[in-house]
Amino acid sequence: MQEYLDFFANNTLLVVAWIGLVAAIIVMTVMTKFSKVHNIPTQEAVLLINKQDAVVVDVRNADEFRKGHISGAINVPASQLKANDLSQIQKYQQKPIILVCETGMTTTSIGRVLTKADYAQVYALRGGMSDWRTQNLPVTKR
Repeated sequence: MQEYLDFFANNTLLVVAWIGLVAAIIVMTVMTKFSKVHNIPTQEAVLLINKQDAVVVDVRNADEFRKGHISGAINVPASQLKANDLSQIQKYQQKPIILVCETGMTTTSIGRVLTKADYAQVYALRGGMSDWRTQNLPVTKR
């Protein structure tokens, strides 16, 4: 036991950083478990699009969107959604909505904005367009 106390005393910064990382992992796990925004893989997204007529909302900027996006996707920049300007997607409030960004990192926070605005089914594409392209799924530039 004394060795542990000596280690903690001699490496305080390291111990604090380790405790912080463990706490962050626990908090993120709990938040993900209780989140109304579901992270889904590409295969599940394809099923939602084909079977449940899900709406794909691409939150990248217009230039990135023009370089390639999922067919039928609606481009609504993340900044617009974060500002609670939901006018472009208001009519899809009761449909499944799949949020897409480049890497899948931005969509969860935007999904929380939509769930607070009473959107029924909000999904975030895990891995974003990067993963979509890696899976060799169709991309359009129209």
